[in-house]
Amino acid sequence: MTALDGRVVLVTGAARGMGAAHARRLAAAGATVAVNDIRGGADLEALAAEIGGLAVSGDVADPAECERIADAVAEATGRLDVLVANHAYMTMAPLLDHDEQDWWRIVDTNLGGTFHLVQAVLPHMRRGGEGRIVVIASEWGVTGWPEATAYGAAKAGLIALVKALGRELAPEGIIVNAVAPGVTDTPQLQVDADAAGIGVQAIHARYAEAIPLGRIGRPDEIAVAMELLADFGVAAIVGQVISCNGGSTRTRA
Repeated sequence: MTALDGRVVLVTGAARGMGAAHARRLAAAGATVAVNDIRGGADLEALAAEIGGLAVSGDVADPAECERIADAVAEATGRLDVLVANHAYMTMAPLLDHDEQDWWRIVDTNLGGTFHLVQAVLPHMRRGGEGRIVVIASEWGVTGWPEATAYGAAKAGLIALVKALGRELAPEGIIVNAVAPGVTDTPQLQVDADAAGIGVQAIHARYAEAIPLGRIGRPDEIAVAMELLADFGVAAIVGQVISCNGGSTRTRA
């Protein structure tokens, strides 16, 4: 038996990068994993086939889509035990230059999408009598970051949401926690590189200078923390934020 044998997990934002690492880690732990991304396609279908799971595309910024995604997973598998809310959208710009519609899209996707996903999965978890919700926040939700006001605000909101939901849902056996990664080697760093006007490897090196470990993180490292919080054998960790950042903020969340 492995930690998640017989469990069904929904991982959002899973077509590549950190989400794909989460999906592979959970499948290796015995779970049936439903992978979601805003659009279907070869990458998502290939990942689902690789891990023996299923692909359910859809935009989590749309409340109706969140409900459809959760219901589709439960209908296909008979249950839904774990949500890993990993989806993200980010652009960067100085505050006065940031298009207002895009600013709110960042908030609606990162914070609003998680809010609606939790609403969508809760009925399924309650039918099972327990559940686990792992929210992928960000170090920038703890510290803020120049030209990332919307993203930082949304991720800070996720941390507060996790703390509140941790208290609200723990009496039902539904345990809510977060992982707050520091800078991690994912395709999203292209946004940072473009904003800085340098290449991706240069942005890796720039960020590494401020990290005591001397390098940015890897998706598989974040997935280890995520798996801990998804484990049904671990119930005493409630409403907490695990900071995986190489020591740059030293768990100040």
